[in-house]
Amino acid sequence: MAIDSFQTSSDMLAAPSRAPFAVTPHDTNELGTIPKALYVGTGGNVTLRGVGGTADVIFKNVANGQVLDVRAQYVRATGTTAADIVALA
Repeated sequence: MAIDSFQTSSDMLAAPSRAPFAVTPHDTNELGTIPKALYVGTGGNVTLRGVGGTADVIFKNVANGQVLDVRAQYVRATGTTAADIVALA
């Protein structure tokens, strides 16, 4: 059994991800959990709406392996050409 020395520490926005999950872009479904950031494995464009946003934005030409420091509520299929996206929650 693994020992977690930080088990009793509170989770904070600047803390490492505790529960990363794969993101499948979709035009109407919101993410089940609002992440701290998004990791983009294969670069391209990412169309999303932030948790406090009122309109979608496009992050263009995101590089392979880049982390987007944005708390996304939606990652849209339309306009997203990047792949292998992981939410860092």
